[in-house]
Amino acid sequence: MKALSLVSILSGAFATSASACDICAIYSAAQAHGEIGKGPFIGLAEQFSRFATVQVDGREIANESGQYMNSWVSQVFVGYNFTEKIGVQFNLPVIYRSFKRPDGLGGIQTGTEYGLGDVALLGNFVGYLYESKKSTFRWTVIGGVKFPTGSTRRLAEELNEIPEDELVGPASGVHGHDLTLGSGSFDGIIGTGIFARWRQSFLTANVQYAIRSKGGLDYQFANDLTWAGGPGAFLALKDKYTVSLQAIVSGEYKGRDNFAGEIVEDTGVTAVYLGPQINFTWGDKLSAHAAVDLPMSIDNTSLQTVPDYRVRAGVTWHF
Repeated sequence: MKALSLVSILSGAFATSASACDICAIYSAAQAHGEIGKGPFIGLAEQFSRFATVQVDGREIANESGQYMNSWVSQVFVGYNFTEKIGVQFNLPVIYRSFKRPDGLGGIQTGTEYGLGDVALLGNFVGYLYESKKSTFRWTVIGGVKFPTGSTRRLAEELNEIPEDELVGPASGVHGHDLTLGSGSFDGIIGTGIFARWRQSFLTANVQYAIRSKGGLDYQFANDLTWAGGPGAFLALKDKYTVSLQAIVSGEYKGRDNFAGEIVEDTGVTAVYLGPQINFTWGDKLSAHAAVDLPMSIDNTSLQTVPDYRVRAGVTWHF
């Protein structure tokens, strides 16, 4: 109750017109994120996902064998903004996954997978930027290429899956295409995003589409659409730092993969998540965020383990 009162007080305190220093703080926050401003930036983003719910065609079933997959994806990124509107960014992911699953022969298999994922080179362009004391609007477009640098060793499991009528015990919802570090393919990435602010309230919205090509072992991941956004408010807006709280709705739509000309049934998913995100910036140099995503709806095809939750965090330093 006290925390709620404090938030209400802060929100009320910032309901007046933004001062000149408030605008500077908002502009500096965008620079700290590397979204605008000239020069180099570097950062680290982390996402942990826990997959321990087993579903068949969107319906949860008993997890008799206690199967799961824990996935850590750490992304180191560096970028350079040539102007206030044009920049590039290079992403290098390092992936660690641990799992437990039935082996289809009556036993249980545990293991880990670790290594470099598929790197990506992205370009970004600020198509429109408006800034005033009361409002801000920024529209950004991105595009780039993902390269086949991650190992595709786990995709070979698709060649050796035990037919359903020959299984002993429960089937595995943790597949080779879930564990693989890379796709073995060159893929295109396009996307767009907006940031809109009115006084101390704001809204973000971002969407990204991955266009997949055929990769290792004649396996082609389906194109996938990811999106995220939601309303937020600045709880602190100072010359030296900002703090904001945001409600993030995010989601993904992905079709079914193709392997050697055949549809891979256990690969399609449509998911929606909801959770809080806190953002922090220090001047025009440092930005950080932390968030939790909880699944509101997950509709999958065939048998899969699906996320119970996701935890995200990141930090960026803009030189």
